[in-house]
Amino acid sequence: MRIKCSLLGAALFGAVVLGAVTAQASDPVGVYAYIDKVVLEPSEGKPERVQIWGGFALAEGRGDTYAKAKAGYMYFTATPGEEEICRKEWNDLKAMAGKDEYVAFGARYKPRGTVHSADAKAEKPDAYPTGFGLTKVKKQDYSPIKDLAELRKKSGEKSPKTASLK
Repeated sequence: MRIKCSLLGAALFGAVVLGAVTAQASDPVGVYAYIDKVVLEPSEGKPERVQIWGGFALAEGRGDTYAKAKAGYMYFTATPGEEEICRKEWNDLKAMAGKDEYVAFGARYKPRGTVHSADAKAEKPDAYPTGFGLTKVKKQDYSPIKDLAELRKKSGEKSPKTASLK
C-alpha cells in the first residue's frame, strides 16, 4: 500500500510540474514582420548591412506579448562570426519582399533591433538577430499577425492611387 501511495504521489507531482512548464510556455520569436522591400548595403555581392522595410511586431517582456505593429524599416549589420548566415537570411527576406506573407525571425530574449520611421536616416545599424532562423508564418489568427495584417491594410489605404488614363 505504501508503494502505491508513493507512486501516486510521484505521478501527481510529475503532473503538477509538467502543467507548470506548459503554463509558462512562451513564443520564442523576436520579430514578426511583413516585408515590403530589402536594401542590401553596400552592394548585393557581399552585403555588410541591410535595410528591411515593412511592418514589424517586436517581442516584449516574457510569454507571448508583442508591441503594437509599426511600419518603417529595421537597419542591421551582419553579426560578427555569423556573416554568411546573415546574408542567407537577408536574401530569403528579399525573396519575400512585396508578397502577401509573414515571417518570424530573431529571438525573444536577445536584442531584436529597432523599428525606424520611414523618414529617419539609416545610421548606427543594430546587430542582426540570428536566433532561430526565418520561418514563414501560416497562422493568421495569432495576435501579432492580426496586428500586422491590420497595419498592412491601413498602409495600403494610405498609398497614393494612380489615375487611370482612358
